[in-house]
This record gives sequence, structure tokens and C-alpha cells, in this order.
Amino acid sequence: MEATFSYSFPALRGIQAGNEFYVVMCPLKLIPKIFVFDEEEIPPEYRAQRTLNRSRVPEIANYIIDNPSDYVFSSLTASVDGQMLFQSYTNDPDFNNLGRLSISMDARLLINDGQHRRAAIEEALKVLPELGQENISVVFLKDDGLTRCQQIFADLNRHAINTTSSLGILYEHRDQLANITKDIVKQIPLLERYTDKERPSLSKLSPKIFVLSNIFNANGRILNKKKGDYVSELEREFLSSFWTELCDSVVEWQTVLKREMSPTELRSNYINAHGIFLEAIGVVGSYLYINHPTNWSTYIKKIATIDWSRSNSEWLGRAFGHTGRISKNNDTINLTANLIKLKIGIPLTEGEMRQEEKLKGNEVK
Repeated sequence: MEATFSYSFPALRGIQAGNEFYVVMCPLKLIPKIFVFDEEEIPPEYRAQRTLNRSRVPEIANYIIDNPSDYVFSSLTASVDGQMLFQSYTNDPDFNNLGRLSISMDARLLINDGQHRRAAIEEALKVLPELGQENISVVFLKDDGLTRCQQIFADLNRHAINTTSSLGILYEHRDQLANITKDIVKQIPLLERYTDKERPSLSKLSPKIFVLSNIFNANGRILNKKKGDYVSELEREFLSSFWTELCDSVVEWQTVLKREMSPTELRSNYINAHGIFLEAIGVVGSYLYINHPTNWSTYIKKIATIDWSRSNSEWLGRAFGHTGRISKNNDTINLTANLIKLKIGIPLTEGEMRQEEKLKGNEVK
């Protein structure tokens, strides 16, 4: 293969399933030039991969742009439909898998895994072209036709599991709302002891009361913030005070803290041990933060007088349905928040009153 008409990379050779593959370090500036993405408008059975979800690209590109000194990308995986030649640097059997990989410029390099990263790199380079000198590792496989390429894609994604929302928050250190949520959990003994920081939901026999993602979501509702938004020092102080007051005011939580009731009993018999309560209280907290910035705690203290038991039919159609199963969606969260507001003396908005009328209409039916 003529070097003039080929791409050439220092490479590491390996063997999987009896087939050679190669790992190279590729400059970012070359990624958009040498890798193609199979995004033609053809039926999926004739494509080697899924179509590109362009809405994901700006988010990934911004991740690179916003964190140029500490972004991290995993390897791209690509199939090579064309000539490849690996030449070892030495005949020494201990080192003969180190060498140079040459790929014909006529070859078609098709990304099997990492097409969104490839597109994001292309966009990020338009803003920060100096990143072009940095590298990303690429795994090259021999292209043995469409069927093999589709199988590679299926195999690479077969065991891919997204992290849980709670674990994503736990490991997130750039987002201010995530950080203040973790700080609050750490500072309040009740939350520190009874918050599951990994799972998205609690099992029947879990020794916990809360999951981290529900507390994070409640904070988002209180401040009307989403991931990536700026959180001021005043907002941080309010959240910290709010959770301290709330934890002191929920009688059932304190009963568990004193070991007079188990978390399992609490979840079985009360709605305030479920995510719907936390997010509903987030709606209430948002109203108090805006409308009662100085005396909000007097309202939160009244939570101690509310009957949170699942036997209380007032929560039917709000926190749970006729089957008794807790139901958490935007409608049930808002309806639960409405009743909490009424119980602690907060007037409903026109929109909330319409929700109540709709609920009454459904009950009549």
C-alpha cells in the first residue's frame, strides 16, 4: 500500500474472536474528515446503525466547549471497508503488537459506535479549533459486509445500561443544583441516613425513605431550575433552611429517625415516604420562596398537623388511584401539592382551582 495514498497511525494490535483489531490515537481534527456516518434515508434493515439524533449533538458539543480542560470521551469504534495493513515495529514476540496501521484513502470508514460524539466533535472544533490537536482513541475493525456491521452495532449496545438518575446526580460535580442537593443530604442526619444515592426507586424492603433523584427534582421545582442553571448563594441558603425545617416538621420521618417505625412501615402506610410527596412539596416550596420569603417556615411547620396516611381518602385521585398504587406524574404531583397548600393555608391559583374542578368532575363520573 502506497503511503502517499493512505492514512497512517501508530497502533496497538489485538485479537478478539480470532479476528485482529487495532487501537489508534486519532487527532480530533481528523475525525470529521475521515469518518463517515451512514445516515442515508434508507430502511433500517439496510443501514449499519441507527439514524443520528441531531438534538443530542449540541448538548455533547457544549460539554466539550464548556469543559475544554477536563472533558472525557470514550473510544470510537469504526469498521474499515477497504485495505488495511499493520506493520509491526519489531519481531520481538513481546512487542510485535506495537506498530503502524495504514488504511487506504479509498477505504470507507464507518463508525459503529460513537456517531453522536463524532458529530459533536465536528461542531466543537468550529468554536475551539485548537482542540484539533488533541486525541481520541479509535478501535478499527475489518468491515465484512452489512450483516457483520449490523451485528457489531448490536453487540456493542447489547449490554449498554444507562446510569440511574440518582447515580448520575451523585457523580455529577459540575452542576450546581446537583452539588447543593448532595450537600443538603450530607448536612441533615435524617437525609444522610435514609437517602439511597444510587437507585432510581426503593424496593419493598429497602431500609431507606428517599432516593437522591427525588430530592434533586424537588429542589428543581422549588427554585424553578434545571440541570446546568446557576444557583445563587441566597437560593442555596433557602434550600438548606427549607430541608432542615421540613425534616423537623414531618412527624413520621422523625418517628423513623427515632427508630420507633421502620422505613418499610412508613412507605406502606404513609404517602410522605414517596417521591410524589417530595416533588409536591417542591411545588409548595416554590410558592413560599416567591410569596413568603420571610415567614415561609410558619407554613412548613403546619405540615406536622396533616394526616399523611394512605387510609386518608383525601389523597385518592391525587397521590394514589383506586387500586391504592402510588402514581407520580405532573398531574398527580400538582393535585397533591394543591391539597397540601389548602391544608397549610395557602390559596390556590386560578389554574390550580381548575385542576380541582376537573378532579371533582372525574369523581362524579
